[in-house]
Amino acid sequence: MKIRSTKGLTFDDVLLVPKRSPVTSRRDVDTTTCLTPTINLRVPIISANMDTVTEAPMAIAMARSGAIGIIHRFMTIDDQVRQVRRVKRAEGFIVEQPYAVAADASIGEARQLMKRRDVGGLVVTDQKNELIGLITQRDILLAPDEKMPVNTLMTRPDHIISAAPDISLPEARTILHEHRLEKLPLIDKEGHLVGLITAQDIVKYDQYPDATKDNKGRLRVGAAIGVKGQDVDRAGALLAAGADLLVLDIAHGHADHCLEIMGELRRNFPKAQLVAGNVASRDGARDLAEAGADAIKVGVGPGSICTTRIVTGFGVPQLTAIMDSVAGVVDSGRDIPIIADGGIKTSGDLVKALAAGASTVMIGSLFAGCEESPGSTVIRNGQKFKVVRGMASLGAAMGRKAVEQTKDESAESQADWDKVVPEGVEAVVPYRGRVDELLYQLVGGLRSGLSYGGAFTIKQLQENAEFIEITSAGVRESHSHDVNKI
Repeated sequence: MKIRSTKGLTFDDVLLVPKRSPVTSRRDVDTTTCLTPTINLRVPIISANMDTVTEAPMAIAMARSGAIGIIHRFMTIDDQVRQVRRVKRAEGFIVEQPYAVAADASIGEARQLMKRRDVGGLVVTDQKNELIGLITQRDILLAPDEKMPVNTLMTRPDHIISAAPDISLPEARTILHEHRLEKLPLIDKEGHLVGLITAQDIVKYDQYPDATKDNKGRLRVGAAIGVKGQDVDRAGALLAAGADLLVLDIAHGHADHCLEIMGELRRNFPKAQLVAGNVASRDGARDLAEAGADAIKVGVGPGSICTTRIVTGFGVPQLTAIMDSVAGVVDSGRDIPIIADGGIKTSGDLVKALAAGASTVMIGSLFAGCEESPGSTVIRNGQKFKVVRGMASLGAAMGRKAVEQTKDESAESQADWDKVVPEGVEAVVPYRGRVDELLYQLVGGLRSGLSYGGAFTIKQLQENAEFIEITSAGVRESHSHDVNKI
């Protein structure tokens, strides 16, 4: 048994000391950071892989804002794959394998497919994958008979303008404009349809200039996996669907089974970007780095809906956990990023986490209140709230059990519920509107923080950072006080 001689510190225990600054406008600072050694973000924020925080709508909105979302793993493999594909198809310079319909399909079938896939049009192909037509919502909008075949309303081949697969973005923009087109099919030398460029996707390039995209112009997205045997299969399916990174996410990442599956994932998917966690110590970060992680998620118990520290007695205050983990990565001899996961309540906490050495932060409860989160909406006393729950809460634990049950297993009994030891709670948070509005406020605070730290970049902020411990009186002084707020 031993007791550390130094205190563990979290965000409210410290302030950053202002520095002489060459920054004249917060617009001059650069918030770009690295999520992994090969993935950069313009906004150093990640939406948490929680089932009340991140599914496809949240991940799409995060990526368009320059951040990124991690699709939670508390669903079947097929469902998670569909979520990833939805993000990857949300926009991109070239839509690969565009949704197709047969010429003899009914207008009703085409309408249902467009609605199910959330697209404005379909290509019409034959059995050889040769383009024989295009059908759009405009074509079928006022169709008098749902049973009419698609080929009666589709744009026929002799009226379709197409291009070669190697067309550039400026060339595609010119063709779409000159011919007033919505869609530009890409046909190879053998006459096969290989892709589609849409006017809407090109517009989005201008609308979201900071979007987090891959080398094909598609939005980036991450996906979470666990440490069970089938999670290797889950990993393969998610990577095949286009996931840009995998987050190996368990409550206690400094565990033998976590290190073992890290090795198995690295052997099976040597080029995959792997994020591992959660840890809260120097040794934990070092071991995960040495096991091949491309980034490490730090935080045991700091989340607003997590009760791990109360239930188990274990944890490290988040600021100290970040600093210790950064030191552990240095010990490993590798240069990989730290993700500060949990405890972010304000933009000031975001600045402190980055100044302490994190490259990005992961946020859950703040985003759970946003329009794009999958959490249920409730009304209390005329005010709108959204439900959020910790992934070790009772409801989440039983939800996982339901997903994992086979058809031959009976429904969960009261005994099943009695066997769960929750390490999280279920709660409601205020409705906060669209996530891009919240991100704007968080990033605005970060930009101001960089200017106070005399830094144009996050790296400079870390180099200049000097923390000072404060008392409870200092915490009170930091908030509005001695006034009646309007």
